[in-house]
This record gives sequence, structure tokens and C-alpha cells, in this order.
Amino acid sequence: MADRGDPPDGPAENGAHGPDDDYGSLVFDESFVRAARLQEFSAQERMGEHARAVRSLPGRAYRNGSRIALALMILIALAFGTAVFMGLSHPYETPAAARKPEPLRMTLVPLAPRGPVPSGTPAALFASSPAAHHPKGRDGISPPPARRTADFSESEVSAALATVKDYLAASSLDPDVLSGNAVRPVEALLDPDQMEQFDRSVDEPYDDGQHAATGWLVRFDPAQVTPDPEVRVRGTLRYTQTGSDALEVVSDHTFTYALRPAVSGPQPKGGASLFTVRREMRFRFDREDLRLHRLEVQTSYLQAGPQSCPADASGALRPLLAGRRAVSRAPAGTDPYATGRPVAALCGTLEVSSLPPTAPASPPGSP
Repeated sequence: MADRGDPPDGPAENGAHGPDDDYGSLVFDESFVRAARLQEFSAQERMGEHARAVRSLPGRAYRNGSRIALALMILIALAFGTAVFMGLSHPYETPAAARKPEPLRMTLVPLAPRGPVPSGTPAALFASSPAAHHPKGRDGISPPPARRTADFSESEVSAALATVKDYLAASSLDPDVLSGNAVRPVEALLDPDQMEQFDRSVDEPYDDGQHAATGWLVRFDPAQVTPDPEVRVRGTLRYTQTGSDALEVVSDHTFTYALRPAVSGPQPKGGASLFTVRREMRFRFDREDLRLHRLEVQTSYLQAGPQSCPADASGALRPLLAGRRAVSRAPAGTDPYATGRPVAALCGTLEVSSLPPTAPASPPGSP
């Protein structure tokens, strides 16, 4: 039986074993020799002057570590090169979510009457006007049937049309918005990137084609005008896909309001007049807008009368009430040499297919 210090294949050939053998527990096999960090010079090499007896060999761990480090460097270089190549040459468009909405472009056109504004009761005025058979309120904002497009489902198209209807109702029919007491119902439906322009338009209205409050909503000066709750509405909505991530809705509606002077106490029975606003608007939606029930207003074209052309309608519409005449049918002057903010002054003449009749004069002595 082999001693505990013998090699696995039996006692060493030189027979050296036992307690007097200092190296009896070592096995100098081939693997031991290959793993050695020192190597003895040959007899020929040891004959030289100042020759050393042994030389150091490079460790295997060091060689393996160098190979791993080199491989990692190559992989990192390949990954970086691939990222740069894809960033410069990928064929895909920038995601639409990163696109910022363009500023709303708006046009306001006051319509001046040729003569005095007819007066009467709201019911009589509506009955003898082109709005006689127009639906009332939200019923006049009727979206077309929603059908899927190339990239938008039927439900997404329906969501866009519903959001536009809500916007038109909030900005043209809400009593608090019409009286100038609120803007939140309109603001809540806007894309957040348009909030700055909207806030500036409401706080500092100016007719420069971008910052009129009446480009966003219909409102009157509560100190001058009291709108009747009944509003007649008629118009159209249409939609189209303008990109793989863009849906457009265009609205064209005429709103007819019955207005009275803002006076304390009971209103005179026949002192109402009609005021007509036509709004043509273009809205844009991306998928995030559809999901969050909001929209981007791209363009707003408004015609409203009867008004005087020189009246500044950027902050609130300035209707001419019953019996009044337009001061002038010429728009406000524009100085092309002025260096201040530009003015987008336009004006038209109010023409309707059927004017309400003028209320008959009261007989002498009547109250």
C-alpha cells in the first residue's frame, strides 16, 4: 500500500520517501511543471557571464485577463459604432409625440350693418331669421358617422369628433364663457403646449393674428351685453388623416345669439337683437391627444356681426344692440411704418338672406 506522501501512480522512481524526504509530498508531474512561474536556464544559457539560474514565465491568469479586457474593448467599440450608425441613418420619422404644436393662427372679421339693428323679442327675431329652423345648443353640433382611416380606428375617430364637439360647446355655448366669467371649460380641452399662447390671449388680448381671446372662444362684455340662454346652431364637421400619427377635424358652424343690453331690473320685452357668429376652425390630434381628450387648435376664422369695424373685438365681441348703427364700415387704421405690434384689421358688411323686421313703433301715450 502506498504511503500518504506517494504520488497517485505509486512511489517515485528514485525511491525517495519517508520522514527524511523533505519533498516526499510533492508530485512533479507535467501539469505541475507547466504551471510553474520559474523556469531553469539550460546549461548553455548558464555559461554566460552574470547569467541567472532561472527566468520568470508569464502567468496564465495574466494572459487570460488580457484577452478578456481586449474582448470587452472590442465589444464596446462595436456597440458604440452601431448606435452612432443607427442614430445617423435610421429611416424612421421623429415620434409625433415629440412634435410641438404650432401657434394658433386666427382671423377676426367684424361685420358692419348697413342700417339700424332690428329689435324685437328673441322668439320673433329667430322666427323671421335664417336661424328659424336651426337646432338649439349642442344639438346643432352634429358629428358625421365615424369610420376608421388607414391608421386610426373607428373609436379613435369618434373620440376626436366628440372632443371637437365638447370644445365648440364650451367655447361658444357655455353661459359662463359667453359672459366672460370663465375660461376653464375651454382651457381644459387644449394641448398643454398651447397653454402659454392661450393664457396670453386671455390676459393681454391683441388683434395680431395670434393673441385675440375671441380667436379661441366667443365672449361678450358682461357690463354691456346679456346673452339669452337660447342659442341657435348649425354647421358641419369633417375629418381626415394627415399622417400616420395625425388626425385632423375641420368645423364650420354658425351660432346665432339673442342679446339684450346689460341693465339692472326687468328687461324691456322687445329690446332684444340678434348677433351672428360664424366660426371655421381646424383641429389636430395625435394619439396622446385622443387618449387624454384634448386637442390642438391650428386655425380659427371668425366672422361676427353686427359690429362696428373700428371696434376692438380681440378681448370680447362688441355687438351693436337693438336700434344702433355702425359708426363706420371702414376697419381700424393700420400704419405700415409703425414699429410696434402688428394689427390684423379686417372688416366686412353684414348681409343676411332674410333680415328680421323692425318692431313697429309704439303708439303715443303707451307706456
